[in-house]
Amino acid sequence: MSGIAEWIADLGGVVINWITGLGDISLFILRTFQWLLTRLPRKETILPCFYQIGVMSLPVIALTGTFIGMVLAVQSYAQFRTLGLETRLGAVINMSLVRELGPVLAATMLAGRVGSAMAAELGTMRVTEQIDALASMGANPIHYLVVPRFLGCLVLIPTLTIMADFMGVVGAFFYSTTVCGIDSEHYLENSARYVGVFDLFGGVFKSLFFGAAIALIACHRGFSCDPGAEGVGRAATSAFVQSFVVILVLDLVLGIFLDSMYAVLWPEGPSIF
Repeated sequence: MSGIAEWIADLGGVVINWITGLGDISLFILRTFQWLLTRLPRKETILPCFYQIGVMSLPVIALTGTFIGMVLAVQSYAQFRTLGLETRLGAVINMSLVRELGPVLAATMLAGRVGSAMAAELGTMRVTEQIDALASMGANPIHYLVVPRFLGCLVLIPTLTIMADFMGVVGAFFYSTTVCGIDSEHYLENSARYVGVFDLFGGVFKSLFFGAAIALIACHRGFSCDPGAEGVGRAATSAFVQSFVVILVLDLVLGIFLDSMYAVLWPEGPSIF
C-alpha cells in the first residue's frame, strides 16, 4: 500500500507542476500582450533585437534551405523517374518547401540559434539579479526585455521563411536540371502550375505562430531560470526542446486548418498526378 501511495503522490506532484507551469506561462503571455498593446518599446531597444534575430540568421537559413532543396531532389528523383514523372518533380519539391519544410526549417533554425540564446541571456540576467535591478529602477522587465524580442521574432520570421523557400527552390532547381538532367522549361512550367499563392501564404501564415511561440517560450524559460550556471544551461536547452515540440504541434493543427480552407475555396484543385 505504501508503494501505491508514493506512486499516487508522485503522479499528483507531476500534475500539479504541469498545472502550475501552464498557469505561469499563461500569465507571462498575458503580461507580454498587455504591454504590446499598451506601449511599444523605443526604437533603440527594438532595432538591436531585429538585427540579431533577422540579419544574423539569414546566412544559416539560406545555406540550410539550399541543401534541403537539393536533398529533396536527390531523394525524389529516383521514385519519380520510375513512374516517368521527372518533369513533375519541381511541383512536388516546391510545394513541399513552401507549405511545410520552409516554415518549419526557418522556425527550427530560429529556435536553435535565437531561442536558446535569448533563454541563456535572460537566464543569466535572472541569475545575476539584473532583472530585479531593472524592476527596482522602475522599468518593467517584460516591456524592456520580452516585447522587443517577441516583435523581432514575429515580424522577421516571415522574411526568413521566404528566404528558406527561395533558396530551397533554387537549390532543387539547380540539382534537378544540372545533375539529373530534367528539362528546365517543363520543370518551371509544372512548378508555376501547381504551386500557387495560397501555398506560399499558408507557409508564411504558419511561420507567424512559430515565431511567436519561440519568443514566448524562450523568454519565459529565461525569466524562470534556476540559479547557477547549470540552471542557465537547462533553460537554453529546454527553450529549444519545448519550442521544437510546439512548432510541430502548431504545424499539425495549422496544416489541418489550411487544408480545410483549401478544400472549401478550391474543391477541385489541380492534381500533380
